[in-house]
Amino acid sequence: MAVTIESSVWEPSPFLYIFIFLSCFFSIYVLPYASSKSPSSSSLLDHSTSSSFLRFQRNFLLLYSLASVMEGLWSVFGEYELVYHGVGKEQMVLLLCVGYAAALFIGSFLGMISDLIGQKKVCLVFFILHLFVGICKRITMHPSVWVANICLSLASSIFLFNFETWVVVEHEKQGHRQDTLSDTFWLMTFFESASLIGGQVLANWLVGSNVEKGIASPSMVSTFLGIVGIICVTRGWTENPQIALKDYRTSFFTYICGDKRIWLLVWAQACLQFSIALFWILWAPTLVADGREVHLGLIYPCLLGSRMFGSTVFPWLISGPSSVRTEDCLLYAFVILGFVFSMIAYDYQEIGVLVTLFCLFHACVGLILPSLARLRTMHVPNQLRGGMISLSLVPANAAILVFLLQRGYYRNIENAAMVGFAALGLFTAAGCMHVLKRWGKQPYQNWHKL
Repeated sequence: MAVTIESSVWEPSPFLYIFIFLSCFFSIYVLPYASSKSPSSSSLLDHSTSSSFLRFQRNFLLLYSLASVMEGLWSVFGEYELVYHGVGKEQMVLLLCVGYAAALFIGSFLGMISDLIGQKKVCLVFFILHLFVGICKRITMHPSVWVANICLSLASSIFLFNFETWVVVEHEKQGHRQDTLSDTFWLMTFFESASLIGGQVLANWLVGSNVEKGIASPSMVSTFLGIVGIICVTRGWTENPQIALKDYRTSFFTYICGDKRIWLLVWAQACLQFSIALFWILWAPTLVADGREVHLGLIYPCLLGSRMFGSTVFPWLISGPSSVRTEDCLLYAFVILGFVFSMIAYDYQEIGVLVTLFCLFHACVGLILPSLARLRTMHVPNQLRGGMISLSLVPANAAILVFLLQRGYYRNIENAAMVGFAALGLFTAAGCMHVLKRWGKQPYQNWHKL
């Protein structure tokens, strides 16, 4: 008599979704009562906040969520779509390399271009790139994955710096209170994560059971959203005054390259982006190692839900009953991330432990993203913000490109070594925050003359 060995697919418990949802809900719901006892209450929950600011913030978050959905649509079935079109494993590695090379050699200059010509034009480029890829996939039976990959990589680079830069510059131009920016930063992380989950749900619903017809549905939706985004940007955004190239170059070298505090922020941002990119490349192979069967589609919303919860912790720390310095928040968060990556790199973990570590990682990321944005507002002139953020992406993209080549082609490095390198970078980022706290803030005096 044959022995039948049943194989089970690991899935997260439904209570995990309930726990994350309730945590986010209570964190937001209870904050007004806690903030009312603090001398610096959160402006989002302050009834004296002007209606013009709320309207401005609401319109921006709506457009930012739209862009986040477009970013998420392509990532949900990225690898599956490549396999469907007959792309092999080595070609996938090469595609990743080409994408990060495009982000490194072209995307690194887009932030400076954004500062020079205005964020509105660069945002239009973002939606046009998505629109172009969506149209190509609709009219071509076998679209060029190389062209699509380069376009989407450039669009992702724009997404990382342009929206934040625009909202900060426009916020100042409209004369809103400076402290209200902190609410916008954590809401950006919150809505981005929620939109990525919504993009996954939408893509799964569009594909359905008929894969042959459904695989092209996300491109149709992306085309429609791209058109909507272009209309919203064209009608709803105002353009920022342009800066002369000579003045911009002089100011950039003076305030960005000449300030050690900004270099600390650049390195911290680079280490964070490197760890995030490395995580999304290796998280699935790590979970399914040794032939383990895991329902990845159910774990994905847990990770992003944890990031949403982490973003709701940010207003508690900066405006709650006991306010904490932003540098201290970042110091502890980077240390936790370093230990999480160290455990993943050098110790074999069960699936449940790995998912817990992954959720902790994303919760810390949800806290770090608005915290770094707040520090940039304190140290970086608004008119140079896009160039500074794109400069922060250079080390991260270069490191990912090198590791992809070493791992994907030459097999000279293992996954654990890459994760260990990311852990080391996160520990150095924590050190940067400690040094930044000791140095304090050096106000820039003449940046408004740009």
